[in-house]
Amino acid sequence: MKLRLDYGTDGLHVEVPDGSAVIEPARSPALPDPHATLMDAFRRPSGVQRLRGLVGPSQTVGISICDFTRPQPRKQMLEAILEELDGVSVDAFTIFVATGTHRANSDAELEEMLGADILNRYRVVNHDAREESTLRRVGATANGVDVLMNAKWLDCDVRITTGFVEPHFFAGFSGGPKMAAPGLAGLETVMTLHDAEHIGSPNATWGVTHGNPVHDDVREIARMTGVDFAVDVTLNRDKEITAVFAGELFTEHAAACAVVKQTAMQPVSKPFDVVLTTNSGFPLDQNLYQAVKGMSAAAKVVKPGGTIICAAECRDGIPNHGSYAEILASADSPAELLRMINSPGYRVPDQWQVQIQAMVQAKANVQVKAGTLTDEQLRAAHFEPARDVTVAVEEALSQAGADASLCVLPQGPQTIPYLAD
Repeated sequence: MKLRLDYGTDGLHVEVPDGSAVIEPARSPALPDPHATLMDAFRRPSGVQRLRGLVGPSQTVGISICDFTRPQPRKQMLEAILEELDGVSVDAFTIFVATGTHRANSDAELEEMLGADILNRYRVVNHDAREESTLRRVGATANGVDVLMNAKWLDCDVRITTGFVEPHFFAGFSGGPKMAAPGLAGLETVMTLHDAEHIGSPNATWGVTHGNPVHDDVREIARMTGVDFAVDVTLNRDKEITAVFAGELFTEHAAACAVVKQTAMQPVSKPFDVVLTTNSGFPLDQNLYQAVKGMSAAAKVVKPGGTIICAAECRDGIPNHGSYAEILASADSPAELLRMINSPGYRVPDQWQVQIQAMVQAKANVQVKAGTLTDEQLRAAHFEPARDVTVAVEEALSQAGADASLCVLPQGPQTIPYLAD
């Protein structure tokens, strides 16, 4: 059976045994007129008055958007918002790139994300979680998370979040309140939201929001700092808009999550010996750090001691920014990495990604196909290289025995399988 895996921009064609379980999202058609649907959502939102009525003539407006690692249709969403608010001065707007702890987006990336017209006309701020002079301390959550946020965001009279909703490997779902924190939060806040205790909770996983310590604190921070209007969309495999949700932050996000849970999460009756996954292609598979999400999706249904094979292009490398590679190099095995991260006082940016990777590797052997990384780089990251995915699958099934089972996630974390019980 021939399959196309989402890999980079061109995809990767592989062969797997006939009868293998192939799990993909429910097919969702693109909206025939996404702009009209966006405009209608702004004019008939859930839980608040229409968007135009929220902005006074002399007020400033902040709009948060996803960074370059996410396939949000930013230009479409921003064009609709700016049209709805066409009486507001250009100088009143600031567009905030909610990078979280990721690197700043380059000028070329910003132009690709926003288009030259928006980029050249409007003020755009790359959030920097590490630049203390740009942050303001707000207070603390009930769980003791010290909240530092982008000061310019807090200074805006009207704050609008925009995002897209998909299952998230430790926050439950993306979009919604995540576009405030961690998107626009300071490093100190993100470090606590993503510390070993938060990430180690069994509820910090795909599809769980309430009772998830990460998402519970994220919601409280958004409530503390204030979001006046929120817009989220859902996307299909071709990154086309399939639905729009707008209005009061928690109302619209809950509605979006309910839809995505039905379309992008699928039960299976039993675990598999081998799971072949991806990280949903570019831009989500642009580096090894991001590819941990695809591995985490596969880990939900792999047998203990089984094999996960992850195909992720990684055109951005490990990457060479952030602390992910440095942490990986500081221990000789995934088990040692877990012990180090869980040790008292350990606190290093990007430790959460390494913690999740190590938890996946505690359950299964993980092989990686990454066309831009050498075998030495993959081994240094504690992975086994997979030069040819078809061959890697054949060998893993052969080692598992005559009755070995295979599950394929061609779109990686765009579909999250889970055991039905």
